[in-house]
Amino acid sequence: MKQFRHNIIRAGLDALYFTGAYHVLRPIFSGIGTILMLHNVQPPRTDAFQPNRHLEVTPQFLRATLRHLRSQNIDIITMDELHRRLTTREFGRRFACITLDDGYRDNRDFALPVFEEFQAPFTVYAASDFAQGTGRLWWITLERLIAQNDSIELPIGDAEIRLDTRTPDDKQAAFDRLHALMRGLPGSDDLQRTMATLCARYRTDDTAISRELCLSWSELRSFAAHPLVTIGAHSITHGILAHQRESLVLHEMSVGRARIESNLDREIAHLAYPYGDRAAAGPREYALARRAGFKTAVTTRPGMLFPGVADHLTALPRVSLNGNYQNDRILPVLTSGAATAMWNGFRRVDAA
Repeated sequence: MKQFRHNIIRAGLDALYFTGAYHVLRPIFSGIGTILMLHNVQPPRTDAFQPNRHLEVTPQFLRATLRHLRSQNIDIITMDELHRRLTTREFGRRFACITLDDGYRDNRDFALPVFEEFQAPFTVYAASDFAQGTGRLWWITLERLIAQNDSIELPIGDAEIRLDTRTPDDKQAAFDRLHALMRGLPGSDDLQRTMATLCARYRTDDTAISRELCLSWSELRSFAAHPLVTIGAHSITHGILAHQRESLVLHEMSVGRARIESNLDREIAHLAYPYGDRAAAGPREYALARRAGFKTAVTTRPGMLFPGVADHLTALPRVSLNGNYQNDRILPVLTSGAATAMWNGFRRVDAA
């Protein structure tokens, strides 16, 4: 089903490009700017089973993206500058912000040299548990467990699930099913408990993955000192905030930020909601982010920025640079706003 969905999206992007429809739609739907969303930037992997491929882009594709933005005379700005332009309603020039979620080491090792080539600023949203080395990148843990085993057995509620994972297709089907089950659990604690059970059964230390892949506090401190880098907050545990009671959501936002400020000795003004889709963040979370004092907060809801988003600074949409669609020809389609306009039913602001 996911592959079918990918094929439909790819066909839609290609249709917008080859028909030239994006040219027609650009003046209407490109808006005043965009916030681009990435996670990992690293060389391509050759594994047959890569269920998290959508979170990974190559340095070459990032370079193509920045080259495209420069060719279109789009200002590449910081989140502080975005906040200033939105609050003062300075909409004369189109702009783009580049954001990367979670705080991966590859953001420094592979992305930073590309940003330096273009002198382009960017923001990294760090989850404090990942920097601490105690976080749980459960989606990566799940990928690795499935990759290493010919079957996976896991209790979910009162049922014991056993999934065949011998072939790449089996592995992908198992990942899709378990990922959906994990995201569908009623609470973030339920997800953590279920993954803890799975890791204990297969003798896996899932916190070791955050130490392997994410910047430590000392690394993040030197990274944050770079003039192109802004650090934002991404909660403490990377839990699904909409599944948590209000006091815990405020704790995740405020303490997550305070930990970063304490370790980096700098103000943290911007937030990214973990997961960031409708199931993970909504009007309650937007209000709590304002209450916690963040200047801006970004979602993963797809969309360009229009003047109306100035009234919804803690519900900002982004456009994903998706690792499944790393083709240079999609870049003018994405920056035209044509793809997100169709996805959103041609609504300009979607903050409800």
